Amino acid sequence: MDFHHVSVLLEECIQGLNIKPDGSYLDGTLGGAGHSEAICHHLGEKGVLIGIDQDRHAIEAAQERLEKFEDRIILYQDNFANVKNVLEKVEVLKVNGIVLDLGVSSYQLDEAERGFSYMQDGPLDMRMDPEGLRSAQNVINEYSEEDLARIIKEYGEERWAKRIARFIVEERKKKPFTTTMELVEVIKKAVPKGARRDGPHPAKRTFQAIRIEVNQELAILEQSIKDMVDVLDTGGRLCIITFHSLEDRIVKQTFRHLENPCICPPDFPICICGKQPVAKIITRKPILPTNEEIGINPRARSAKLRILEKIE
Repeated sequence: MDFHHVSVLLEECIQGLNIKPDGSYLDGTLGGAGHSEAICHHLGEKGVLIGIDQDRHAIEAAQERLEKFEDRIILYQDNFANVKNVLEKVEVLKVNGIVLDLGVSSYQLDEAERGFSYMQDGPLDMRMDPEGLRSAQNVINEYSEEDLARIIKEYGEERWAKRIARFIVEERKKKPFTTTMELVEVIKKAVPKGARRDGPHPAKRTFQAIRIEVNQELAILEQSIKDMVDVLDTGGRLCIITFHSLEDRIVKQTFRHLENPCICPPDFPICICGKQPVAKIITRKPILPTNEEIGINPRARSAKLRILEKIE
């Protein structure tokens, strides 16, 4: 199995982590293990890399790719939202750095059987964890028209969300959706011809929205960031790579809150709430991929890297 993922902003991320050879580091989105492999190259004999992924295929592929570092890696199948539980189970109290790459791996996108792609026909699935209970079929066939419209509008930022939801509901009255191409064809019918002429593939935003809903990607992000900062040692860094504006907004706002948690009214002369900063933002503006990287890997185009450092 070729669980391949071209690691985006790799050098920038490794520099941002400021790796200590004897430190402990966590890759919360193991994927193709590109970031993990780069981290391992900077670790000494006492260094440790903990890799988490909810996809067992990623874990299996990473074990093979990181075989030469087997004496300093711990791989665990779980969701990064459970980072505290995972570290407790592997008996690691604190880590010196964490990386999250929130992009979908190339393997997941390109493997038709996973149901992420609007370019290939396959089962309507989209589960990051293949054993997960909710799939895209459940969302498309069971959600109300109002909920579908809301999800497609909020998570996909799709201007034709209501129309797409209405077309989906009308079509599923005939028979349930089971494949990606069935959904793509309905989306194409729903999006007016003039709107299909320019911009991305007409199904791109809707597929993104359904994927986010299936995997609850945004719902877990804010609390996960706070939990990760909790398990960072003083001076440890959290590097997060996002790929769309909704994720980036949550990361940016959560970082700001961790740096300035004060809830006193702006006109108060001094802080009386007692909430103290727990971290400082390293990247005031996100780090973006170079034109050279985008030329090599077009999927890097929308990537943004933000870095936070624990201060207490």
